[in-house]
Amino acid sequence: MRQLFLYGTLLDPAVFARFAGRAPLRRAIPARTQGWRRARLRGTPYPTLLRGEGEVAGLLLPLVPAAGFARLAAYEGASYRLVPLRVATRFGPRRARAWLAPPWRAARECEAPAGAPSSNPSRAP
Repeated sequence: MRQLFLYGTLLDPAVFARFAGRAPLRRAIPARTQGWRRARLRGTPYPTLLRGEGEVAGLLLPLVPAAGFARLAAYEGASYRLVPLRVATRFGPRRARAWLAPPWRAARECEAPAGAPSSNPSRAP
């Protein structure tokens, strides 16, 4: 089982349930990661994270079973990779992983709305 940090379209309970195949975010813990900023992927409404000044709010999934993880990985697609990062929660710091697109795919704008539209099921963490 892996701990995942969600910051984009998977924050939407309906999207998460559809692709993870389990109850929507029931065990998720509010979390923040420092030293990152949310950026929109060029030509899309979908987000990624870039290193930089700032803080990104999201949710930590403390226990993701292998089957759910495989479904989420398929949702993210080959263009995203899992990157280790640290998040702060009300229970203290935790190590997690988040799906990020390569930095060159990011637009110059800094912030994309969390829970961006989910019409394309092959994009966004």
